[in-house]
Amino acid sequence: MTGLDQNDRESMLQRDVTLVATAGLSLLNGMHFSPWFDPIAVLLRPFIAGTFLGTPLVSLYLTSIFISVMTLLIAGVPAAIYERLKGLSESTRTSLYIWLAATLLLSTPALMAAAAR
Repeated sequence: MTGLDQNDRESMLQRDVTLVATAGLSLLNGMHFSPWFDPIAVLLRPFIAGTFLGTPLVSLYLTSIFISVMTLLIAGVPAAIYERLKGLSESTRTSLYIWLAATLLLSTPALMAAAAR
């Protein structure tokens, strides 16, 4: 095994850990104790009423997934702007850390609510 292979593996592992942490924070932000949960559930209710998605359990899961996905999308904007300004063709460690930091910032109210429980 060459040193280059070892460096590539370490870089890939670090990227994976950063992505998993970002996804985990976004999932935490979509939990039922998040301050975003009730307002988003109220806004989604008219769109899913009268469908199989309108059942209480499915709407609970749908709200959670919606908040998590929106957290990832909104938090990805600063990282995408950074990549565009730098002229990068793929994500770097720095852009992934920007994405993680933005996700952490958006998830702070949910983290505080979880800590208060």
